[in-house]
Amino acid sequence: MSARGFASDNQAGIHPAVLDAIADANVGHAAGYGHDAWTDRVQARFREHFGEAAQAFPVFNGTAANVLALRAACRPWEAAICADTAHLNVDECGAPEAIAGVKLLCVAGIDGKLTPDLVTATAVVRRGDEHAVQARVVSISQSTELGTVYSLDEVAALADVAHARGLILHMDGARLSNAAAALGVPLRALSTDAGVDIVSFGGTKNGLLGAEAVVVLTAELADGFLYLRKQSLQLASKMRFLAAQLDALLTDELYLRLAGHANAMARRLAAAVSDLPGVTITRPVQANAVFATLPPGAVERLQERFPFYVWDEHSGEVRWMCAWDTTAADVDAFAAAVVQVGAGAV
Repeated sequence: MSARGFASDNQAGIHPAVLDAIADANVGHAAGYGHDAWTDRVQARFREHFGEAAQAFPVFNGTAANVLALRAACRPWEAAICADTAHLNVDECGAPEAIAGVKLLCVAGIDGKLTPDLVTATAVVRRGDEHAVQARVVSISQSTELGTVYSLDEVAALADVAHARGLILHMDGARLSNAAAALGVPLRALSTDAGVDIVSFGGTKNGLLGAEAVVVLTAELADGFLYLRKQSLQLASKMRFLAAQLDALLTDELYLRLAGHANAMARRLAAAVSDLPGVTITRPVQANAVFATLPPGAVERLQERFPFYVWDEHSGEVRWMCAWDTTAADVDAFAAAVVQVGAGAV
């Protein structure tokens, strides 16, 4: 077993309720490819959380969800506007371009966020010029890769400016649950009610074994989506096991409790180290991520005991992620190690 650490919420285990749901689905035979009771039930669950018009399409991973959302929204000459720090841009190995065939128009965001002015300035460039790709999608991450959270008003403002220009608003919601917990609002408030058209809903970072979903909120984007999912290698033959996980996460607000705990552990960690000599918290701590810089040499010594990533090799900024199963003892042990490293004791 590797040491418990703060490298990624992907490294956490599977929540027991999710394992139970998988076991419950693992009885007898069921129709394949989503023609089963579990997939029917999770469709109703997504409508409960995102509104009656929501259509959910389970997939295996977040990159696939993002690529499928772009494929559903864009024609071959169209592009997606995103922050330069977006997962879509920096951590998907060129999949949007290679698989969806969609060019990314990257913008230097503010704390990982796009603004209406940034979107407008990008969307109008060479509009109607047959020699240039045409902006079609505005893609935002909620929460962002820098751990910040768009407010309801910020999402609604981006939806307004996108729709005014005939653009579609996509939300990469790999950590949408963390954003909902941070703001104390339901999933619908951050998506459907704010004007989002299509969502990549994340589960793997929040206690699932491996299940995400594309949630289509604007009906025309669902046209042909079944074929896109199959063509993109994301149609699960044993769909019931993906659906059972998602259903468990969305039942009795489990998604909110798990994400809220992860957020609370991040706040605990930031509070424990923020006043230490040589430690600087570099980003607002709004979800389940803490970004910081440490005294020279401290990073390497800490990584000998706790896994975590260096976010920016040039500045030495690090990222510490908390997960649904991060404990107060984990946080306190790590904070104590930061103290020791700072004092030269390690």
